[in-house]
Amino acid sequence: MGKFLKELRKQKGLTQEQIAEKFNVSNRTISRWENGHNMPDLDILIELSDYYEVDLREILNGERKSGDMDKEMKETLLQAADYTNTEAERYNKRVRICNGIALFLILVYIIIKDTSLYDNPTVMTGLDIVQGFAVGMLFVGLLYSSRYGARIRAFKHRLIKRQG
Repeated sequence: MGKFLKELRKQKGLTQEQIAEKFNVSNRTISRWENGHNMPDLDILIELSDYYEVDLREILNGERKSGDMDKEMKETLLQAADYTNTEAERYNKRVRICNGIALFLILVYIIIKDTSLYDNPTVMTGLDIVQGFAVGMLFVGLLYSSRYGARIRAFKHRLIKRQG
């Protein structure tokens, strides 16, 4: 499959850098695909087949074949891609919930810090722990949501384009 991807890229007269930019991956990722050390995600495979104007089955088999992909097979692959997207959306929903809780905890911290309750050493220590936990949750949520958010938006765009 890797050799076939390389052949398709060269037929279009493109560099690995140009393909990497087109599919929002690194040059190293393209090199790994073409050397057979790694495989593209399913949604990217579908996009590659459209971009190179070849059958998805041809990419998976690593050679050209005659005839179009069976409608049933394409539907199955799109369902698998949709399942992957749904799982990622569920994951991001959980991250947003954690971020919401973290923001709520920070708000509680800010409100209680300006009251006389904060003079109690136990309350002060508890609120400092809550603040640390909330900031940690926000940081982790930011890292995860930024990495997956862009991929999900790109995936949805590809699916909408394909169905439209």
